[in-house]
Amino acid sequence: MDGYLGSYATLGLTLLVGVLVFVLAFAANRLLRPAHPAEPPGKRVAYESGVDPVGGDWAQAQIRYYVYAYLYVLFAVEAVFLFPWAVIFDRPGFGGVTVAEMGIFVAVLALGILYAWRKRILAWT
Repeated sequence: MDGYLGSYATLGLTLLVGVLVFVLAFAANRLLRPAHPAEPPGKRVAYESGVDPVGGDWAQAQIRYYVYAYLYVLFAVEAVFLFPWAVIFDRPGFGGVTVAEMGIFVAVLALGILYAWRKRILAWT
């Protein structure tokens, strides 16, 4: 019984130390910071790469950038599924059913990229 409660005591002590470190860090921050930091004019103005903002804050992004990102994620996931399959391909007992399943998987992806190509989604112009 003592070992069982000892693990809870260790957990409680760890949580207490974590909360104590958190509180001490915030207290040190409050004590050591300047009371009224001097702010030069324009300090809180947003900028992009060191250039002052010009115009409004809304910009329209074209949908094709999202399509390219989606296709990248799709084929990255395909690569994640293909690597384990390729590693065990030469092992004995690797059946024809597994080859057929992977062939169907790659065929569906090929049909998707063919569809996107035929609809001219992949054209930059």
